[in-house]
Amino acid sequence: MKVSIALAGCVLATVTLTSQAAMPKSQILLASEVAGSIKVTSLTSDDSYHNQPLVTDNGVYFTQEVPSAQGAQTDLFFYEFASKQSRNLTNSSVSEFSPTLYPHGEGLSSVVVEPDGKQKLWFYPFDEQKNPERIFDHIEPVGYHAWGKGQDLIMFILGEPHTLQHADLTGHLPTKVAKDIGRTLAFNEAKNIYSFTHFKNGQQWFASFSLNTQQVTDHFVMPEGVQDYTWLDDKSVAYAIGNRVYMRDFTAPKAVSQWHNLSPYCDTNISRLSYKYGKLAFVCDKS
Repeated sequence: MKVSIALAGCVLATVTLTSQAAMPKSQILLASEVAGSIKVTSLTSDDSYHNQPLVTDNGVYFTQEVPSAQGAQTDLFFYEFASKQSRNLTNSSVSEFSPTLYPHGEGLSSVVVEPDGKQKLWFYPFDEQKNPERIFDHIEPVGYHAWGKGQDLIMFILGEPHTLQHADLTGHLPTKVAKDIGRTLAFNEAKNIYSFTHFKNGQQWFASFSLNTQQVTDHFVMPEGVQDYTWLDDKSVAYAIGNRVYMRDFTAPKAVSQWHNLSPYCDTNISRLSYKYGKLAFVCDKS
């Protein structure tokens, strides 16, 4: 998908990347479950910024640093399982990040840093004959987002403090759900809850927001320094400490077990995780 939109180059200023000149180097790898074991392959190089993987049935979407006339920026990429190749989906003049499957059209929703520096949510159709379009004009600055089962979603809104806000496509003003939140947002369809982390009473909690009750529930304290996680099924989550991945049942959180030791493939720290269809995409920090 070649994206051509009337947006000039701009500076990326988000909670993810501190500046265009100092994007941290990182690599995305894929651990596939095979006959009771795992096979790990590299999806990207380790010489630039690669982050925010999203596993789907036919490949992995992710954010990658690319050179531009104004300096480095980020585009959306896709690694296809069948061809074992990656391609740039956007090739635009602006920075896109946080690729997410858009439930109301064939394409991705993504945060875009617009020429004036504002971060807004956009829709990028898979159909190359269609132009990208902004989803919300009035909601910004968006850092991350997750869609629910209807027309609603939650968004990480940058600020002091960062807040979790719930909105829908009707255009109503978003509702604040929580503050001091972490960057990983997800939706558990079976439980009809959104999940997130937030800093409370000196600790980082794994929490959920129920669409039925409109209430926030704290489930357990995350390990120190950990805010990234992925759902494994409707009740189990996984997160990394260093280069080892642990799993935990959020309904019985006292039991924690090591799921994968990925130290042979990542000798530093694992940050982002995305699991689906027996495949775990993970980000190994390189700088």
